Amino acid sequence: MIDPLLAPTLELPQVQARLRPWSFADAPALVEYANDQRVAQNLRDTFPYPYTMQDAEFYLSLMADQQRDLHLAIEADGKAVGSVGVHFKTDVRRRSAEVGYWLGQPYWGRGIITAALQLVSDYVFAHFDVCRLYAVVFETNPASARVLEKAGYELEAVMRKSVVKDGRTLNSLLYAKIKEE
Repeated sequence: MIDPLLAPTLELPQVQARLRPWSFADAPALVEYANDQRVAQNLRDTFPYPYTMQDAEFYLSLMADQQRDLHLAIEADGKAVGSVGVHFKTDVRRRSAEVGYWLGQPYWGRGIITAALQLVSDYVFAHFDVCRLYAVVFETNPASARVLEKAGYELEAVMRKSVVKDGRTLNSLLYAKIKEE
């Protein structure tokens, strides 16, 4: 579905950042910003902590080979400081996609994730046969819920006791953005 060689570079001038394809040269920056418990505590368990160079190299190899989903590095100050991804669904959910994102802690509070999410959402709606984008956040992450709301996503559901993170069973919040046709 996505040719990695044709993955877009999208400018975010309002926050002095851009979205671009991942590169193997991003491994050191990926380790620097992903190896943070404050980042990992709000992501699925498949995002490791501690985050090692081996983890970065494995992830970047996956990004080089995958062609179905869209995974972009968030670049600020000339280095990859986070990520935004779009996971396209199949079968009866083929017009839906799940968005996910993270950002290194030194870049929090600058509006980068909100701008990135708005831009990626617009890009996906314009270039793919998708009418619904959604994200699921842990109830313990109100900052991410605010990001989604600022990016035009609406709370659809509180999924009670739907995730386990760090040994705690938590509610999660389902947000969605719909393309009006």
